[in-house]
Amino acid sequence: MPNWLIMVISLDMNVRIISGKFGGRVIKAPDGITTHPMSERVRGSLFNILTDEIVGAEVLDAFAGSGSLGIEALSRGASSVMFLERDRAASKILAENINLLKINSEATSMQINVSTWITKNPDKLYDVIFTDPPYNDMQFSTVSRLCELLKPNGLMILSYPGRGEVLPINGIVVVDDRSYGNAALRFYRKK
Repeated sequence: MPNWLIMVISLDMNVRIISGKFGGRVIKAPDGITTHPMSERVRGSLFNILTDEIVGAEVLDAFAGSGSLGIEALSRGASSVMFLERDRAASKILAENINLLKINSEATSMQINVSTWITKNPDKLYDVIFTDPPYNDMQFSTVSRLCELLKPNGLMILSYPGRGEVLPINGIVVVDDRSYGNAALRFYRKK
């Protein structure tokens, strides 16, 4: 492999927080090999849809990567966010982002497999759950289990490739589905 390619692969990316108290601030993101940071366009659309859902919400950011979804939620008024990320490099960057923004009192981050965390925390419920699994391993069984952690009327947003199969979940209603080229968002509501 050429040396210049190795250098490009090892560089971290940056993500801008769009709005709220951290609007305009830049956080680090993993290089994209093990994660796929949501584009600013898709993230902006997502949070425009969620305006009324976020203020005061308890949020779970599963497959968190850099934490951009949960941090955007905190920036826009969420009361707390639990970040779950199993990748060591991504988890380290997430911890740096939490420290950079001084949100340690509202944010909890764990380096753990999402499925393992669900098994250990079956009684913790959330108003909003962001689930953005790796596109090459959608982990539908784990995503389905995340719905069990929604409060009544809670909302889960699944980020998935704009093509391919999407998960139907028993007892959960699909309330919206948005496509953004190679990325899509599906909104599930617990009734």
